[in-house]
Amino acid sequence: MAQKLSSRQQAQLALLQLLPPKFQRMQTVIEEMGALRADEVVVRGFARQLDELRAQAQALNLTRIADTAGLMATLARRSGGLQVRVRGLREQLGSLKLNYEAALREATTPEAGAETAPGPD
Repeated sequence: MAQKLSSRQQAQLALLQLLPPKFQRMQTVIEEMGALRADEVVVRGFARQLDELRAQAQALNLTRIADTAGLMATLARRSGGLQVRVRGLREQLGSLKLNYEAALREATTPEAGAETAPGPD
């Protein structure tokens, strides 16, 4: 009764399993930014991590995660009010987590021969 996942789904699942610890690190950096404890080096590293996540997600056709990570990277690099950036990053991190859950659900659901209707397109 167990159905196998496609190779694309297996690759997506491998990436998605690495994300929860990264989410915790992102949350920590955002809170450090809000408390004025994050210096420019930490923020640049955070933006670089988001760029890497974006590239990896794009390569595996996880577009919602890639788009959200790209928006977060742009927002992290943005000049201007720190509190506006921190609030935006917090909201985008919540969106990233929701997109992660949806992608995880999709990656763990067998594609062909499943009992449910075909996925969104």
